[in-house]
Amino acid sequence: MGVPTRIASMNALWMLLASVLFSVMGACVKLAGRHYGVTEILFYRSLIGAACLFAFVHFRGMSLSTPLAGLHLRRGVVGTAAVFLWFYATTVLPLGTALTLNYTSPLFLALLVMAVAMRSGRRIDWPLMATVGIGFIGVILVLQPNFAPGQAMGAAAGLFSGVLSAIAYWQVKELGERGEPEWRVVFFFSLTGAILGGLGSLAIGFTEHTPGGALLLLVIGISTLLAQLAMTRAYGQGRTETAASLQFSAIVFASVLGVMLFDDEIPLIGWAGIAVIIASGIGSTALTARRRALRTTSTEFPDRS
Repeated sequence: MGVPTRIASMNALWMLLASVLFSVMGACVKLAGRHYGVTEILFYRSLIGAACLFAFVHFRGMSLSTPLAGLHLRRGVVGTAAVFLWFYATTVLPLGTALTLNYTSPLFLALLVMAVAMRSGRRIDWPLMATVGIGFIGVILVLQPNFAPGQAMGAAAGLFSGVLSAIAYWQVKELGERGEPEWRVVFFFSLTGAILGGLGSLAIGFTEHTPGGALLLLVIGISTLLAQLAMTRAYGQGRTETAASLQFSAIVFASVLGVMLFDDEIPLIGWAGIAVIIASGIGSTALTARRRALRTTSTEFPDRS
């Protein structure tokens, strides 16, 4: 096995590890939701991540000073809202369904790319538009109108978390293009989540801890941080479209965990919708990456993913 092949295999394993960790985190959020409010889960998850990253930065002698505080704040608020909605959806929907709706973000990101292209007078990428259209057919299949009481709100929250995640990814891309390292982006995102989650928890009231509940919160925080680091490694050293495609394996892992741990029942039409969303998400990611590569080649200015 050659060096490039070994590197590609390692990058694939990093993304698969991230997907497993995100799925485990989602399962723990669903379990913790039986005892804690969503704002509390968000607070502890973000606080653990921010504390670990602050210790890392202090140990390495690096600086958290940034000239882009305003952009970090906007990214933090949008990203935190996306996570809050996703966590809420996770507590009321089957685990795989909630994650699937959150993972519609590549479809909305592709819509943003097309909107920017049309505004700039560039031609419409019809294959990309068709892929996005097929993806939203999958959304309709997942969002079939047969919800249990209270699930309709969760479905809307899950879908809107995908919209906000797409905007947050766009902001992360802008931060990267302006020279911000990934660890600083993740730190300020975690810090914003801890502040907003803490304020929300203070308004609603904190829940008294139990040993099992505290353990779940710890696993949520650590698994999230490790998943973000593994995903960053996969994106940083591998092909963006390959990493993004493997990221969708989290939906499969989450669906299996949902069936095993929570007796989730996803009808056949729901599984079909999940499959369509995964396929269209992979397709839209690949087409968006190809469009970016063509634009980079024509302008000779690298576009950092």
